[in-house]
Amino acid sequence: MEFNLLETVAAFMVLFAVIDIFGSVPIILDIKLKSGEVGAIKATLVAFIIFILFFFIGEPLLGIFGVDIKSFAIAGSFVILLLGFEMVMGIELFKHDAPGGGTIVPIAFPLIAGAGSITTLLSLKAEYEATNILIALTLNMVIVFIVLRLTTTFEKLLGPAGIHILRKFFGIILLAIAVKLFITNTGIVLPNAK
Repeated sequence: MEFNLLETVAAFMVLFAVIDIFGSVPIILDIKLKSGEVGAIKATLVAFIIFILFFFIGEPLLGIFGVDIKSFAIAGSFVILLLGFEMVMGIELFKHDAPGGGTIVPIAFPLIAGAGSITTLLSLKAEYEATNILIALTLNMVIVFIVLRLTTTFEKLLGPAGIHILRKFFGIILLAIAVKLFITNTGIVLPNAK
């Protein structure tokens, strides 16, 4: 196990793109609107623990329950699909009645530590040293924490109208991501798909 800056930067960039915390800001704002507050420390720690668990014992852990990575990804796609419906249709499917109700589900999982990012993390093990991946993951979690802490600032910058527009737009994006995640992991081939 030896530190390599190039490997760390490469793993960081891959994880940063897949976790896409900046792209999740409208969804986080929507959840904050419903539940009142989002616990930045709690969401970051829970997501980080999920990542670490899956990094070291992911596939065997799922195997205990008779679940493979593809099934896990499909389950995650359903949660993302429901989140998308909430945002586009202005309905409430997830109950956020507990204090910080949306912090763990759906923010920590599947928004931050989702099936795509967990699968990516596992696949990075085949290319890079574990030390470099873990450093890259830790740096990503620092960025996640900072973005979660700044949600109020984003809220002020966008205003109610901006949040409403972003909510609808990203709701459609989430629906598309859910469909793609489902199709990719079920092996369904759409006609005229490239």
